[in-house]
Amino acid sequence: MQLDWTGVFPALTTKFTPDDTLDLSLFSKNLQEQLRAGANGIILGGTLGEASVLTTDEKEQLVKHTVEQVSGRVPVVLNIAEGSTKEAIRQAGLAEQWGAKGLMLLPPMRYKTDHRETVTWFKTIAEATSLPIMIYNNPVDYKTEVTLDAFDELQGCANIQAVKESTRDVTNVVRMRNRFGDRFRILCGVDTLALEEFCLGADGWVAGLVCAFPHETTALFHLAKAGKLDEARRIYQWFMPLLELDIHPKLVQYIKLAETQTGIGSEFVRAPRLTLEGAERERVLAIIQEGIAQRPSLA
Repeated sequence: MQLDWTGVFPALTTKFTPDDTLDLSLFSKNLQEQLRAGANGIILGGTLGEASVLTTDEKEQLVKHTVEQVSGRVPVVLNIAEGSTKEAIRQAGLAEQWGAKGLMLLPPMRYKTDHRETVTWFKTIAEATSLPIMIYNNPVDYKTEVTLDAFDELQGCANIQAVKESTRDVTNVVRMRNRFGDRFRILCGVDTLALEEFCLGADGWVAGLVCAFPHETTALFHLAKAGKLDEARRIYQWFMPLLELDIHPKLVQYIKLAETQTGIGSEFVRAPRLTLEGAERERVLAIIQEGIAQRPSLA
């Protein structure tokens, strides 16, 4: 199975009600806005989706609901972030049953694997599913780097098709291209490096602030890929203070506050996260409100 890993793939937040249940109505409102903006795929259960505090039943509800809502227009991708190979394989099987069309796959959580263990992890899961896989390479936050040598050993897995490039080293896009050509699609995974990586040849964007600003996100991507760099830079310069909310440990709370201010989300998070308050909330809110006030025209 092949998936077109190009374009903008919003990593959606999971919406909760005040009594800590899934708010599928509000989730749908955001999802439909992403589709109107031209999203090329939808990612569920990532870091922004608060994957670590979702139950399997909730993941099932989210995937099935999203599959129904998108109605075949774009692929639905489920993130897998587990501590054991056995559980990751189980989650991959469930994702396929629920109607997901692809997986975003992290290295093992809670244990820093060496090279052999990292390669074996990805190979074992890939061999257990027919779903296309995008490897999430984020050694800054998750401590395990998927090296070029590891990708070399993973080339034999046909369903490992893409990488969410979050090493924070934009030249890794060039290194991947030099070594593998077009074997792997490369998607930028760090909002504050998006334009740089597009200019270096990245194929797509797993975006965060898209949750609050879907139209600006897709406009930036398409302008950059069309070579209209002056126009892309203008959006990027406006966007940067907002994009920086994506590289903070409280990115979930920050981006959910932004979604609230743009009318397509709420601030509710699941414990142990807590909603923002006091001076921190006022500081982040000021950044968001300034961004909204200066929002560029996309006409």
